[in-house]
Amino acid sequence: MIRALVESAFETGCLSVESEGLIHQVLATRCYQSEDLAALSALYDAVRNGDIKREASPNRPMEFPALNKIH
Repeated sequence: MIRALVESAFETGCLSVESEGLIHQVLATRCYQSEDLAALSALYDAVRNGDIKREASPNRPMEFPALNKIH
């Protein structure tokens, strides 16, 4: 699921509020694979570099605690 959401963000150049929320839900249930975390890491880097825009408020940090395990 996470990889599909990340792929969509790369295709559109935008991470929607809904997609970001779904990513958080999947992470909270811990129903993800290592490939999902790799995709999520790429998404995080793309957002940080400005390659992908977030619909969410820029004042709200994009945090994915599961990424701490691979960074």
